[in-house]
Amino acid sequence: MQPATSAAPLGGAEPPTDVELIRGATREEFALLFDRHAVTIHRYVARRLGVADADDLLSQTFLVAFERRDRYVGPATGALPWLYGIATNLIHRRRRSEVRQYRAYSRSEPAGRDTHDDPLATDVASRVDAEAAKRALARALAGLRAPERDVLLLYAWEDLSYAEIAVALAIPVGTVRSRLHRARKAVRTTLGPTFEENQP
Repeated sequence: MQPATSAAPLGGAEPPTDVELIRGATREEFALLFDRHAVTIHRYVARRLGVADADDLLSQTFLVAFERRDRYVGPATGALPWLYGIATNLIHRRRRSEVRQYRAYSRSEPAGRDTHDDPLATDVASRVDAEAAKRALARALAGLRAPERDVLLLYAWEDLSYAEIAVALAIPVGTVRSRLHRARKAVRTTLGPTFEENQP
């Protein structure tokens, strides 16, 4: 499902902010919020649970958001952290599916193991190595406790700041920091020195 892009209102007026679209919005007004953030939320859920579950959870996320719009207490800068929080809570309900997906991926055999006298053999070998690293990362993610995995994925995949993660998960910033530290430590243990090389 591809959301429509919203054009600026006629007459040069500024488009409504997320907060204006949330509080007291009609379904039609709230649809603009969907148009702004659906692709981002869908990508996040698909990475965690797969595309099949992402479509369903996307609609559930915005349904819950619409039902709770009068209780919105997120930042005035935008609703995305609030929507991530709703999506993450819905993901918790399907957590077993997420862990199974990571474990299955970590056990999968890499494609492209057949190398012939072919000039692309080096390229194929590097892709196989990348697949092996992905499987190791999937194994590391499957081994994390749910709270640490939530913080790590919001930070690494969705590029949220500590403050935005705190809003999304309704936890203090200090808790975000400690969970992220524990997640990094666990991933580092699983991935070994390779993980250290790729740190900023």
